[in-house]
Amino acid sequence: MTQEQGTLAGVPGSEARADTEAVRRARQIATRLAVPRPRRDTSARHGIGELASLRYRGGSDDIDLDRTVVQLIEHPLPDEDDIIVRERVRTRRSVVLLVDVSGSMRGERVRTAAATVGALAAELSRDDLAVVAFWSDAAILSRLGQHVPPASLLDTMLRIPAKGLTNIAFPLQVAARELARIPARDARAVLLSDCVHNAGPDPRPLAARLARLDVLLDTSGEQDADLARELARLGHGRLRRIRTYTDVAPALSAIFTD
Repeated sequence: MTQEQGTLAGVPGSEARADTEAVRRARQIATRLAVPRPRRDTSARHGIGELASLRYRGGSDDIDLDRTVVQLIEHPLPDEDDIIVRERVRTRRSVVLLVDVSGSMRGERVRTAAATVGALAAELSRDDLAVVAFWSDAAILSRLGQHVPPASLLDTMLRIPAKGLTNIAFPLQVAARELARIPARDARAVLLSDCVHNAGPDPRPLAARLARLDVLLDTSGEQDADLARELARLGHGRLRRIRTYTDVAPALSAIFTD
């Protein structure tokens, strides 16, 4: 570990770089991926999200007549909360995906990483997804609230050459900034890396500042399982191991079950 700080780099140019194998992997991952929808949280930000029928709590005057009539039949002398109203409640997650593209993640690992980005972006199309590629520095491929088509994210990932050392601390800082205005219940970061941290400061304190950090550890080559385990523990998340791209879908499905 060193004390050098990472910097944000520009995203590579727009020249398409076809990689049929990575596209095939992304499609296979997406086919098997089953990320559960977030639980409806009636304490979340009203006025944003899906329309839901809820018991009256003083926050809406849009009465759901059909549901209220049913309540009145069951309770002829109703209480206030027997009135059913329609409110918009936030049911979207805000996810920052941190993808290692350092020199140790070259070759098949980069293809798997790119396929993971494409598949997860497609699966979380109704959520807010930011994608950050990192090495000793980092590049933001998409920000929260900025919808980028999954195919474009995959292509952009493949245009970034695997290079440099691995600075895990810096992308965790970037994720914290992206999620700073998001309520903790809606915010999470997912780290895909071999966790061989060899540049920048200790990432553990930064992991502890995130509301939720899950770790996908690439075990197909050199890896640091101890650091991966510590990051997931400090980030109140889960650790899942990935050896090949076929492990990605079950790993992602598992970490999104809670």
